[in-house]
Amino acid sequence: MNASGDGDRWTGTYGDEGRRTGTRGDESRLTSAYGPTELLVIAKEPVAGRVKTRLCPPFSPAEAAELAAASLADTLDAVLALPARRRVLVLDGRPGPWVPPGFEVVPQSAGGLDERLAAAFGGCTGPALLVGMDTPQITAALLAPALAPGAWHGVGAWFGPAEDGGFWALGLADPDPALLRGVPMSVPETGAVQRRRLVGAGLAVRDLPVLVDVDTAADAHRVASAAPGGRFAAALGRLTGAGVR
Repeated sequence: MNASGDGDRWTGTYGDEGRRTGTRGDESRLTSAYGPTELLVIAKEPVAGRVKTRLCPPFSPAEAAELAAASLADTLDAVLALPARRRVLVLDGRPGPWVPPGFEVVPQSAGGLDERLAAAFGGCTGPALLVGMDTPQITAALLAPALAPGAWHGVGAWFGPAEDGGFWALGLADPDPALLRGVPMSVPETGAVQRRRLVGAGLAVRDLPVLVDVDTAADAHRVASAAPGGRFAAALGRLTGAGVR
């Protein structure tokens, strides 16, 4: 998992706690299908030179940022389609008009990725499920087991392993930041260490499907093939001048 992660513009400001205050457009969208779980998306503002740098080459920094923006848009759309008590974009950077109505935006904390993930969970008051912006192929069906009625009955954590050894989703019934602090991030054993931490804390862990993170150009083509109807696949097709393969 990396912190990399059109609608009405936000019309308020950042409050003292880093949460936005003010009004959102189309407030009626916030009344649909509430569930008991808080949904978090951790992401970077899609700025050239700051996101998806491992895609360069073959893509330019601007093209990598375009792919990151499309990946984030697909992710936010998927989260909007899910039942949630609260939807939060945990953002490194500044929000723009690309943040859809229905999301609260909070800034990422300082520190390494483990500290930033821990702080994101620390802002929750009940069961919480966090995803990154690097798996635009996620769907409501993929996440449904962790959000179904009774998903937390006898379950302490939901874990979505990534093919590269990391993880793309993490759900905690009790969002204790200590469950993440000190876990080495962005290394091949990240997922294994994180899962052992959960089990070692006495949590019953249930797994979600293994997914591919978009880190390299080869990853991008595989992910686009898995979700050919998404914005990410469309952006990749425009940039490569070819269909999804």
